[in-house]
Amino acid sequence: MVTDHVDRSDADAFAERLFQIINDGMLCLLISVGHRTRLFDTMANLPPSTSQAVATAAGLNERYVREWLGGMLAGGLLEYDRESKMFTLPQKHAAFLTRTAGADNMASLTRYVAMLGDVEDEIVECFSRGGGVPYSRYAKVLEVDRENISEAADATLIDVTLPLVPGLLERLHRGIDVADVGCGIGHAINVMARAFPASRFTGYDISQQSLAYGRAEAEATGFRNARFEDRDAAGLDGNPSFDFITTFDSIHDQADPATVLRGIARSLNSGGTYLCVDIAASSDVGDNATHPAGPLLYTYSTMHCMPVSLVVNGAGLGSVWGEQLALRMFAEAGFSDVDVRRVDGDIINNYYICKTG
Repeated sequence: MVTDHVDRSDADAFAERLFQIINDGMLCLLISVGHRTRLFDTMANLPPSTSQAVATAAGLNERYVREWLGGMLAGGLLEYDRESKMFTLPQKHAAFLTRTAGADNMASLTRYVAMLGDVEDEIVECFSRGGGVPYSRYAKVLEVDRENISEAADATLIDVTLPLVPGLLERLHRGIDVADVGCGIGHAINVMARAFPASRFTGYDISQQSLAYGRAEAEATGFRNARFEDRDAAGLDGNPSFDFITTFDSIHDQADPATVLRGIARSLNSGGTYLCVDIAASSDVGDNATHPAGPLLYTYSTMHCMPVSLVVNGAGLGSVWGEQLALRMFAEAGFSDVDVRRVDGDIINNYYICKTG
């Protein structure tokens, strides 16, 4: 037996830890179901209720709702009165489980667990043969990104993120040219376009689905100062040029991030600024052992960020490429002045404010 020569109490403690991981992993799936069926949203507006009352209010099947309620109770998310057989979602829990919580809604994040599991077979193959998994296999991830990225941009982009760059808000109000490279669904572009009508905004991406979403959102809201273009980030060459360029957690996904960064540097007008929002971590794996989001970051990197780069023989930086490597790559790309900022409450990202000098 492997445990014959180890301290039994230590072994048992580790086994308990593993069992808790499995338990919580299963709970993630039920939380995701609760988010998608709007059960949390429904219960937040209900008094203590029976399973039938919850199901009726949500317009769902009682038998499934009953089983889900049992899982939520066992997981500590709900309260239950044995005599009345009524369930309650405490308001202190609803503050992190419902859509009204906005960017604080963590229930939506559990959807990534099921969706990344959907590509597990391909990832297992990659461990043997190398290579990666194409973006087309992550259509469901894009769907969830729409919700989570939109909430984050709505909550913080204008009031928290952009003010990190000295003097930027004033320039945006006066009117400058802005690009978001690897813009994804384009929501950040549209949020800025609405807030700064005198400025001109361009979103670059190679995902037709994402670009279509950005264009549709801009058209639906009547923006005339936002446009979206199918362009490989590695093809930026300084024409056109911009006063302000952003990337939001996209550099580490690029097949050729070094070329992308050089292109961004070339595409900045004199005195322009590049804001790179990317993962706050160390390039030394040992430093990340105590990162509060370490398991999340390494899992997402293994299951998504690395594969979408490696599938096209890219660099495969992964999401945990780290601050040290990022600073070196910025310098090699031509950025002589880089200020690293953090935002209170954001344990995920660094905010790199980069200038070419």
